[in-house]
Amino acid sequence: MSTPVGWNKIDQARAALELITWRSYVNLGIGMPGLISSLISDDDDIYLHCENGITGYRALRENEISHSHIIDAASKPVGLIPGASVTAHDVSFAIARGGRLDFTVLGAYQVDKHGDFANWKTPKSLISGVGGAMDLAVGAKEVIVMMKHLDKSGQKKILEECTYPLTARGVVDYVVTEFASIQIIAGKLYVLRIAPGISHAELQEITEPELIFTDLTEQNTDFRRPNGGMQNMNEKRKEPQNAR
Repeated sequence: MSTPVGWNKIDQARAALELITWRSYVNLGIGMPGLISSLISDDDDIYLHCENGITGYRALRENEISHSHIIDAASKPVGLIPGASVTAHDVSFAIARGGRLDFTVLGAYQVDKHGDFANWKTPKSLISGVGGAMDLAVGAKEVIVMMKHLDKSGQKKILEECTYPLTARGVVDYVVTEFASIQIIAGKLYVLRIAPGISHAELQEITEPELIFTDLTEQNTDFRRPNGGMQNMNEKRKEPQNAR
């Protein structure tokens, strides 16, 4: 099977953003999750947190002058929203560890059906460090993993059991790849949205655990805004209907 194209990175970020409810405090990890910041509008009431001590940052506007001390987790210059807070490093990690974050969006090498994930070390890693991911994974109320569906060699990344060293166990609520948004509930994988151009069978072929498609599974790019009806969608997702 030739691998379908799927969403581009921006649409993948939109698919992740629609899982985040408005009026939320959110931490974005390094890499693809950082794309979400450029999609958030003032009306979304989403407050971005960074381990370096910023709560309330945003993507820079066009032609905006950056400040070398105002950066995100990837050391990329960002701006501050009105009322932003800049705190000491220990306070920022207390926010992450203390259950004050509603969501964190992290990259990963592997995710399994139990909600375990690995994002800090592979067998070929020469230098590795788990960093703040373990704190975010166990401290946030909901964890979204944003990653490629297959690795560079074409191996599956959504597995029955992770084989790489784990970052955390049983914490992943959603996985968003270039092909689908998937919710993990009690060891079962429910497909919420599938990218145009890929069939259910093709998606299953590149995913190790069994996928469950329901009446709520959508196949389009009509991504919702965080304050545009996602509260009702969130309620429905907790009780998947008519699985097949």
